[in-house]
Amino acid sequence: MNLTSTLIIQSLVLLILGWVTMKFIWPPLIAAIEERQRKIADGLAAADKGEKSLAEAQNAAAEIVKEARGQAGKIVDQANRRSNEMIDEAKSTASAEGQRLLSDARQEVSLEKGRARDQLRDEVGALAVAGATRILGREIDAKAHADLIEQLARAIESSSGQSTPGAKA
Repeated sequence: MNLTSTLIIQSLVLLILGWVTMKFIWPPLIAAIEERQRKIADGLAAADKGEKSLAEAQNAAAEIVKEARGQAGKIVDQANRRSNEMIDEAKSTASAEGQRLLSDARQEVSLEKGRARDQLRDEVGALAVAGATRILGREIDAKAHADLIEQLARAIESSSGQSTPGAKA
């Protein structure tokens, strides 16, 4: 064989092989490459979409946390206001109760003062009768002179009540 025929045959084989490759092998390779490019592009688009969704979710979560903090602050403020109201209410109740107790105590002191005066008047009257009996050496009728002793006691009481500054009847 000769060199020219070898070159021609090899050229023919190369052309046939090129044609077969172009006709049967090249289209599936191109289709696979295009499919792969499409999948990569879809994956990148999904990744971008996921990043955007993540950013939106983070913003929404931050907004929810912000609202929750605001509501918590409002709740704390309301609780503080209510506790202050309860404290003020307790103070006013305690003050009113203290005033009532003080008024009751003043009334009790006034009643005790009156009882003590009455008892003292009776004792002074009895002592006066006993003293008068001893001085005169005879017995004085207590019933007959009771009015006189009571008038004397009233006179003493009215003069002691008026002359004592700051005394309350």
